[in-house]
Amino acid sequence: MAFLSTEDAYHFLREIGPLLDSSGFGVILPAWWRAQGRTRLGLRLRLLSDDPEREVNGPANRSGALTLNSLIRFHWDLTLGNEGLNQDEFEQLVALQSPLINIRGRWVELDPEQVDAARSFLHKNRAEGRLNLLQAVRMAQAYMRDEGEALVTGPELLPALQLDTDISEVLPLDTVEVEGWLDQVLARLRNEQPVDEILEPDGFVGKLRPYQRRGVGWLDYLRRVGLGACLADDMGLGKTIQAIALLLHHRNMAAEVGETVPPSLLICPTSVVANWRHEIERFAPQLRPLVHHGSGRLDGEEFLGSLHEYDLIITSYGTARRDIEMLAQITWSDVILDEAQNIKNPGAKQSQAVRRINARNRMALTGTPVENRLLELWSIMEFLNPGYLGNRERFRQQYIMPIERYNDPTAASELRRLVQPFLLRRLKTDPTIINDLPEKNEMVVYCPLSKEQGALYNDVVQQTMDRVEQSEGIQRRGLVLSLLLKLKQVCNHPAHFLGEKKPLIGRSGKLSRLTEMLDEALSVGDRALVFTQFVEMGHLLQAHLQETFGVEVLFLHGGTPANKRDQMVRSFQEDENGPPIFVLSLRAGGVGLNLTRANQVFHFDRWWNPAVENQATDRAFRIGQKRSVQVYKFVVAGTLEERIHELIETKQSLAESIVGSGEDWLAEMDTDELRRMLSLRKEDVEEEALG
Repeated sequence: MAFLSTEDAYHFLREIGPLLDSSGFGVILPAWWRAQGRTRLGLRLRLLSDDPEREVNGPANRSGALTLNSLIRFHWDLTLGNEGLNQDEFEQLVALQSPLINIRGRWVELDPEQVDAARSFLHKNRAEGRLNLLQAVRMAQAYMRDEGEALVTGPELLPALQLDTDISEVLPLDTVEVEGWLDQVLARLRNEQPVDEILEPDGFVGKLRPYQRRGVGWLDYLRRVGLGACLADDMGLGKTIQAIALLLHHRNMAAEVGETVPPSLLICPTSVVANWRHEIERFAPQLRPLVHHGSGRLDGEEFLGSLHEYDLIITSYGTARRDIEMLAQITWSDVILDEAQNIKNPGAKQSQAVRRINARNRMALTGTPVENRLLELWSIMEFLNPGYLGNRERFRQQYIMPIERYNDPTAASELRRLVQPFLLRRLKTDPTIINDLPEKNEMVVYCPLSKEQGALYNDVVQQTMDRVEQSEGIQRRGLVLSLLLKLKQVCNHPAHFLGEKKPLIGRSGKLSRLTEMLDEALSVGDRALVFTQFVEMGHLLQAHLQETFGVEVLFLHGGTPANKRDQMVRSFQEDENGPPIFVLSLRAGGVGLNLTRANQVFHFDRWWNPAVENQATDRAFRIGQKRSVQVYKFVVAGTLEERIHELIETKQSLAESIVGSGEDWLAEMDTDELRRMLSLRKEDVEEEALG
């Protein structure tokens, strides 16, 4: 047996032992050396915050509330293992001039390179400084790791932390400690402490479901601490309703303390502008919305001077891009992106324009925060909390390349930890959510007319109404019913009315919205039924959806042979990899079928007969259905479709009287009533192509 000096033992442990081991020799090393967490010099970062009650629990937007720029004190310590080490203690250890030191029965490694880095740290680095809130959250979230997993400090934060890169590469960051109200904030962001639910605010018409109250509470909490939030609930869970409830809640709070709040800005796809206006009128009629869209929108000083009259400005992504110089002049109370995947390309002019808009609070709504690439997630997070995930190139190197190219689980886990505080996603398949849902959830989807549709609509009304005024009896009745048929075709798609097959994209508000919603449904593995009363429209839908999604789309109509009909049903119902979309004509597919594999039902055009529509919906909503069924009834805003829908909704006796009669009752209206019913509301016609 031979004894080694500490220097020789250190040399053996660092160099000779690993060499022998790699050459096939059995080498027994001390357990404390083999351990990944052996005692070495390192760094500890403490994040310190004061006055926990004043800022965290105060209402948003008041003086002293947290913002992205709220400052957090930080303090660096040199550590040996888990214990802090001041300069005197460090110098005493170094004075021993030994790479291995036994302290209280525990061997400690003093690596010469680490000793040099520690000296530089103690002499050159400022031990204290300040971070903004977002940077502090970034550091704390990066430190959340499984035991034995290395902590990766984002290089982009080193200047803010006043730490030299050379030092950080040699001295590992062993610990991040959080104190004060920041600890409470992080606990809630990590779901370690629940946030308070927000009940229906005063003036809210309707009832929030429990998961929606939790969602509004979560949005409210991030808003109060000054952080941007992404509500990524599954389609059909009510992201719009939660956003409206939040806006109303904060308007009410501001009114209670006499605070004047600037309006909020909502940016959404052209196809849902009308839907937002209707949802606000339905759920929060006291909110004052202005639709800033279309050729007749306000501009310049007229627009800026009118803002005090409104609580919410609704605009489209295209309009926001064109009017960005004007919109960027205002500091909005909130800027909300609906269907936020529309900024998934960070280099697009549309995305760049949206990021220029100034707001106290930022919110994104999307059912698909990542459609194809991780860069889409970066783009949304860069809008919500600028700089949080570093610059685009750093994000590509640190996450996109390892995850997308090499399926690196460590990088994926780290990215998940970083975005988790800012992203709330609930799925319909979650038992805690599905129990809160009705068995059948119906929603009216308001769609705009394209410019081409608007022109066709006006031409058809004008030409036919001139003839209606000069006719009577059965001739008049025939003209009216023919007019209604043509207008429904125009509302569906210009190609349907004109007897064309292509092109289809960008010409119809209904088709654009259906495509967007089906894209989201398919992304989570749902299957869908699409009902139309027109065989011609069914063929157009089948061709368009097959080309767009690259999947087989079934179409069942009156001319489908019986054996092929059965084959379609079996393929949709029984084949795990079968067609996910089934288009059906209302007459042929509205009864006698069991299609419970579908949980999404779209009524592309309406029969205006509740009984017929319910029968069609019941193809999916019937015995054997294990999931909640989402039903969407499409209505083109500003047209006869919207006015008929309003009549049926507000006059139940009328609804009952027309069951089984289709639209014949419209032919009995006098000419003035008919003109009012058919006249086109100008602001609902788009000035741009629909994507």
